[in-house]
Amino acid sequence: MRFAHALSARTLLALLAPLLLAACGTTPTPPPAVSAPAPATTATTRYFSLDDPMQSREVVLYALGLLDIGYRFGGRNPEAGLDCSGMVSYVVEQVSGRRLPHNAAQIAARTRPIEVDELQPGDLVFFNTLNRRHSHMGVYMGDGRFIHAPSSRGRIRIERLDNPYFAKRIDGARSLLASN
Repeated sequence: MRFAHALSARTLLALLAPLLLAACGTTPTPPPAVSAPAPATTATTRYFSLDDPMQSREVVLYALGLLDIGYRFGGRNPEAGLDCSGMVSYVVEQVSGRRLPHNAAQIAARTRPIEVDELQPGDLVFFNTLNRRHSHMGVYMGDGRFIHAPSSRGRIRIERLDNPYFAKRIDGARSLLASN
């Protein structure tokens, strides 16, 4: 009887492991009981912003320097591996000296929303990959491409926004620059 219990626990763990690895360093948040519209932003909202617009290009260059770094759930540095929000947080900290949270949804909440068709190099792009908003993210590099740390194939790489997988899952864009 004890063997059957251990076997079912192992089977359950084997089934849940891919879901845990795909979580991209975010802590799941329970959905709201009632679906409410997003609060309107006001002129007094203070978003994280880079000090100099040229730092947007540095964000892209720094992220490009991380290509082929291994994926690691919860990873915060290149030596140990990075997940998507860990990659973005690490890059922004290296460029600006200031830290963003290590959570895609929290980064989205602290950065200025923009339309997807307004994306500029160094902006952030967000995806719904786990049936919740902002569960994956990357750095937009221009020409419809972005850099991200996916759990599949395990290395930081470049993808296209029009890739069928990502095109149907994009759920937002954010700028690291103050509004003009």
